[in-house]
Amino acid sequence: MRLKDKTAVIIGAGQAPGASEAIGNGRATALLFAREGAKIFCVDRNLNTAEETASLVKSEGGEALAATADVTDEDAISAAIKGCADKWGRIDILHNNVGISVEGGDAPLGNVTTKAFERIMDVNLLGTMLTCKHVLPIMRAQRGGAIVNISSASSYWTGHPTVLYPASKMAMISFTRQLAIQNADCGVRANSILPGLMDTPMAVDRRVEALGRTREDIAAERDSRVPLLGKMGTGWDVAHAALFLASDDAKFITGIEMPVDGGSLARVG
Repeated sequence: MRLKDKTAVIIGAGQAPGASEAIGNGRATALLFAREGAKIFCVDRNLNTAEETASLVKSEGGEALAATADVTDEDAISAAIKGCADKWGRIDILHNNVGISVEGGDAPLGNVTTKAFERIMDVNLLGTMLTCKHVLPIMRAQRGGAIVNISSASSYWTGHPTVLYPASKMAMISFTRQLAIQNADCGVRANSILPGLMDTPMAVDRRVEALGRTREDIAAERDSRVPLLGKMGTGWDVAHAALFLASDDAKFITGIEMPVDGGSLARVG
């Protein structure tokens, strides 16, 4: 019960369609946080999938509510954050788990459009900025809180096939560092998680239709690129890292980037 009596806002708590055995980072985090005692405010642009996550939490005896908000809509984000604060009186944890890449038009530089740049930066960076902007006054007033932003190990990868996703996620790292130092005086911590190759619906299943290949084939190719046992991580691996950073176990940790990548960033050459 490492999050007993805490309230967590999970942005991107829903899940993209995919294989029944796969779970997304946001849904896994919502379930794990609830199992550790937190009340969960599930936010997603798709209300149905946010409600599915909330229902799963409640089916295990946890407490959860669902809300819809597009992270690029400041009024919607403000209303969602206010809804959580009004319901439970405080917000102890903000978990940002939203990001897009090729579905937003990401591509090699020669094929990038201005529209794609704006869309990906709006979702991946502006969205995180807006949620933090509206949560921080609450956390500062209560003299404490933990922000966990999901960046990406691709921020540091060379030879990535596209340019906008890793650029936006690297910018998130810098943004999170600034949050950490600017809010340390009030006991608010901010850290980033850098997932590597993960077996999630968004990472794997969306490629099945796009590439015209089987899920098994795509998963095997991705597994082969992971140093640790030749196997991708899962949403649960990200969730456990987020639990540590959100809990009092990490009370003296702020402004860091935590790779959850099976050793990918440790490999040189």
